[in-house]
Amino acid sequence: MSLSPNLRILIIGGGIGGLTSAIALAQQGFRADIIERDPTWSVYGVGIIQQGNVIRTMTQLGLIDDYIGAGFGFDHVEVYLPTGQKLAHIPTPKLVQGYPSNVGIGRPALHKVLGDRAKQAGADIRLGVTAELDDDGDGVTARFSDGTTGRYDIVIGADGLYSQTRQQIFPEAAGPAFTGQSVWRYNFARTPDVTGLQAYEGKTGIGLVPLSDSLMYMYVTTPEPENPRYERDTLAASLRAKLADTPSPAIRTLVDQITSDDDVVYKPLEWIFLEGDWHRGRVVLLGDAVHATTPHLGQGAGMAIEDAIVLAEELARADDIETAFVAFRNRRHERCRYIVESSLAICHSQLGKGPPVEQAVATQDMFRVVAAPI
Repeated sequence: MSLSPNLRILIIGGGIGGLTSAIALAQQGFRADIIERDPTWSVYGVGIIQQGNVIRTMTQLGLIDDYIGAGFGFDHVEVYLPTGQKLAHIPTPKLVQGYPSNVGIGRPALHKVLGDRAKQAGADIRLGVTAELDDDGDGVTARFSDGTTGRYDIVIGADGLYSQTRQQIFPEAAGPAFTGQSVWRYNFARTPDVTGLQAYEGKTGIGLVPLSDSLMYMYVTTPEPENPRYERDTLAASLRAKLADTPSPAIRTLVDQITSDDDVVYKPLEWIFLEGDWHRGRVVLLGDAVHATTPHLGQGAGMAIEDAIVLAEELARADDIETAFVAFRNRRHERCRYIVESSLAICHSQLGKGPPVEQAVATQDMFRVVAAPI
């Protein structure tokens, strides 16, 4: 006997993983409530790279045309030396005929595509709300920060790297680990030559990613061994200083355009991978809450989106919740581990903390792995 479509499901976190979960669950006949702690439900305004496996999942979710229309599709990755000399032009595999093999998309644009479809799928989204959970075996009582309570059969923790849900159900688990590296991001008017990802090797990693016909963004990874705090009114000058000695003419032409402190997005790079169970009782984790990766392979959001589809599939085919949760984790564990460990290896290579990694080789290997079915 399969699980009832009337399962009461709560999703904690209204980001990429949570919204995709609501959409995927609706496709399987389930409906979910979502709570999001940020009352403004905002995302920072730079971009994200997504590869063919995400194109495939967006097709499966019925979102592909809205998704492609909100971003910039491309079919190759270029790898450069720090000097600007091109090392490799890597054609990337198409997993869905008629669509590009990669997309650069602004996070606000992706957020809107997913948010609109989650609402259409019937998700009740409440903002500025957190929850304390009490799992008594027969169900989960959620005591919300607005003074209300709810009773659920399943709770999905999609609340990111600093997941409160993870802390509640696995208080013994180690928290996120800082890598010694941070990433800076900044938007520019797109230059005509940037028609795909341009990745620069070196101790300071640099990439240019198209987001639309008129917009691209730059990411810069820098060693930050002491994990310093940068004041908001110093961010633009600090980023320019990090790039002052870059030998690439193309990058040098952009440096002087970095003028707005408010438009610099700075983030220390942290990671986490939960080795054991990804659930306890009726509460399950997905996305960054359980396997947050550094961005070196551009697959963090992709892994969360795949998680959402797999969890919904397993809930639809299982006879009980425990079976579904175990099957979900078993399908996802090795693929997500590969992304976390391979991304971290590139990070450590750039920092001189591990063996050298050729980015072109690592990128090609990643495309091979994620082309496999989920």
